[in-house]
Amino acid sequence: MRLMSKPTYPPSYYAATVSDGLPDLPPLTGGQRADVCIVGAGYTGLSCALHLSERGYDVVVLEAEKIGWGASGRNGGQLGTGHRKDQRTLEATLGTEWAQRLWALACDSVDTVRDIIARYGIECDLKPGVLHAAWKAGDAAWLREEADHMRGTYDCADMRYIERDEMREMVHTDRYHGGLLDMKGAHLHPLNYARGLAQAALLKGARIHEASRVIEVSHTDPAIIKTSSGTVRANHVVLACNGYLGNLEPRVAGRIMPINNFIIATEPLGEDGARALIRDDVAVQDTKFVIDYYRMSADHRLLFGGGENYSPRFPRDIAAFVTKPMLRVFPQLEGVKIDYAWGGTLAITLKRMPHFGRLAPNMLFAHGYSGQGINIATLGGKLIAEAIAGQAERFDCLATLNTPPFPGGTWLRHPGMVAGMLFYALKDRLP
Repeated sequence: MRLMSKPTYPPSYYAATVSDGLPDLPPLTGGQRADVCIVGAGYTGLSCALHLSERGYDVVVLEAEKIGWGASGRNGGQLGTGHRKDQRTLEATLGTEWAQRLWALACDSVDTVRDIIARYGIECDLKPGVLHAAWKAGDAAWLREEADHMRGTYDCADMRYIERDEMREMVHTDRYHGGLLDMKGAHLHPLNYARGLAQAALLKGARIHEASRVIEVSHTDPAIIKTSSGTVRANHVVLACNGYLGNLEPRVAGRIMPINNFIIATEPLGEDGARALIRDDVAVQDTKFVIDYYRMSADHRLLFGGGENYSPRFPRDIAAFVTKPMLRVFPQLEGVKIDYAWGGTLAITLKRMPHFGRLAPNMLFAHGYSGQGINIATLGGKLIAEAIAGQAERFDCLATLNTPPFPGGTWLRHPGMVAGMLFYALKDRLP
């Protein structure tokens, strides 16, 4: 019989600095019974497993690779507040009441991440502060209005506008016209956070199986979830695959699109070198459509994310691909050594709001976080757990959002998206 090799993490700075406290978990074998079977061990699935296990449910999690193998273990590590759509846009499109309900959920998402980290002692280098940087002069005016609106309407005392001169002191570059500092936001080591979620879920009794790719989910009650080496019979099934859903569930695949994003990690710059770039050790993200985002690691490396593509393949030279936007922001880093370069796949929706829902009374899903995955995906798992326990009001708040399919479904979404992204990338380069 041919033995399957153990899955490993793709090379990255996060994989190189992963915590040691979690052993490899065995693949699913034979037949098992559970109250809930969760497909995917990223933030959504692990948060759902933890919150259900805390309620006393018997939970099995099936992961095709390793815990946090996908975007949950490879992202920029920025814990933002709010959704990908700003509150003024949500007010204009959904009305004030709905926008306020969504804001309350977004605030709970950040609080939930912080609470889990504190309660379970997860060591993931959590640090406060996200600075939104105005790429264009018009963006600065928009950020000023946003800061005023959020402080006046939503009582966000943790947000303030940053004038251009102070911005240059906070981030050592001439690229930005101003900024919005959000001290409720934070940044962390995303893979260690994911593994900490898994340890917490295991502690509460969840069963997690790595190297257990799901190949079929029945539309029955109870549901039958099959892998190549075992089955789980469960009263409820949760699809928590995000950008790695593939063809497992065609009924929702066309409402999300996987895209790839890329990050580099420099050599250690030392504490003085790090503070010379980002004075207050906050995370930074700009206002371009294809954003640059960056922060300092615990060992004083610049972790810089920039550029994306929409094909099944990553660029041949990721380091060169991302170094170019890094040097646009920090030309003083010319010649600095790049120690790590990697990519990951996330899922976006057409409207950049998450897609929650039910495919049957006993089959729930959440995905399409559009780059806001750390907090909203953690919240997604929590809300699915609430819904399974019979408290579905907050889950339904997100499930009722309109999430249209991409034109052409899974077949034509990529060509259309490439054309649209090229247009917006051009706008990023214009004055």
